[in-house]
Amino acid sequence: MNPTSVFRVDIVGWDDAGRALSAVRNAVFVDEMGIDASLEDDGQDTRCWHVQARDQDGHTIGAGRLDPDGRIGRMAVLPGWRDRGVGNAMLQALLRQARSAGRGDVFLHAQVDAVPFYQRNGFTAEGPRFHEAGITHQTMRLAFDRAQSISDREGAVAITTVLVASARRRLRIFSRALDPGLYDDPRVLAALRSLATGTSGVDIQVLLFDAGAAQRAHSPLVALAQRLPSVFAFREVDDPVDRARADAFVVNDAGGYYHRGLGHRFDGEAQREGAGRARQLAEGFDPVWERSRPCSELRALGL
Repeated sequence: MNPTSVFRVDIVGWDDAGRALSAVRNAVFVDEMGIDASLEDDGQDTRCWHVQARDQDGHTIGAGRLDPDGRIGRMAVLPGWRDRGVGNAMLQALLRQARSAGRGDVFLHAQVDAVPFYQRNGFTAEGPRFHEAGITHQTMRLAFDRAQSISDREGAVAITTVLVASARRRLRIFSRALDPGLYDDPRVLAALRSLATGTSGVDIQVLLFDAGAAQRAHSPLVALAQRLPSVFAFREVDDPVDRARADAFVVNDAGGYYHRGLGHRFDGEAQREGAGRARQLAEGFDPVWERSRPCSELRALGL
């Protein structure tokens, strides 16, 4: 339990906590959302791992479960406790449980308004949206032991935000011209700002193919870097061999990466915990950085 929090989260059994968990689920799904009680109680609870969130007085305020097939579901938090980190803490507990049980991935059916929450935690969307219990849902998956496919801008923004947020002190970005639609997205910029100002010794290296294009486009990342010149460093690829490359990527120092074979597209692969591939990308980045030139186009900005 975090000493600054006012709730705790535990993995529990249905026999011990089922009545309290069921009360939360009924309050949220049946009473608040109008889901039929027969759909909420599917008879599978005794086969599942459950997570229980309780306030400082021991009252249950949140519930969720992990099915034997790797599906996370029945995530519910009482209204007065939403937007206070309860859902995120429960999700992380279930992810730890899935890993300890040897699962390679987990999936879930997210209500559409919860999709951004799961994206921030590394889940990616799969397939078309569908209706379940009268509510529009999206299948989402998180792989622990293999790369996940990224296919669109929303997925690219989500995984980039996660990778920036989970960086310890070092981030390497290899980009054509700061990828409009990605590095100018408010969520990515907010994560970069938080990383750059949250601790000392942060080093964000940005290697570009066309620094002038990023400047002419008035990239908000360039503006952010202008305010934090001790954190951000920019260089432009100069060697003809390096300029022949077609890929782009972002890699952090926590073992996460997002690599695109064609840098002008969002299609690619990503992994939050892919230390081997992340190390390979970082080791490939460093010599290119060393033989690239400082961005004269940005010197007027103090970068």
